[in-house]
Amino acid sequence: MLIGQGVDAHRFGPGRPLVLGGLEIPHDQGLLAHSDGDVAIHALCDALLGAAGLGDIGRHFPDTDAAYAGIDSRILLRRVIASLAERGLRVHNADLTIIAQRPKLAAYIPEMCARLAADMGCDLARVNVKATTTEQMGFTGRGEGIAASAVVLLADT
Repeated sequence: MLIGQGVDAHRFGPGRPLVLGGLEIPHDQGLLAHSDGDVAIHALCDALLGAAGLGDIGRHFPDTDAAYAGIDSRILLRRVIASLAERGLRVHNADLTIIAQRPKLAAYIPEMCARLAADMGCDLARVNVKATTTEQMGFTGRGEGIAASAVVLLADT
């Protein structure tokens, strides 16, 4: 068994959709990033890559490469999973926390879990997503952006 953890954060900006956990969430702003800005999937990719000793998401999908401009982060996640499979690894379980004062996310979490489980090729019961606030403290509490953390456990196939 191999454990990995990942963290990501992006600030809000106008004119972009808000994408979290592979799902577009209705909101007046999106997250500024080279890709679609999905902090949940970015943290998850970092956790997966870290568990396998493969560096981080920026090493595999650099923001200096135009090929990744605006890319759907689910594509990146599937590529990470394929890389793990090539090394004889599979996801045993994943636990994510999204830190956002707004928007409220509870209604979207079941679909996020379903999409992430499908992309990782694991049982839905092995994927957990939670949302929390920082009680109006810090950049997430002031509504300036969103952060996420992820912990994963990998097993041999």
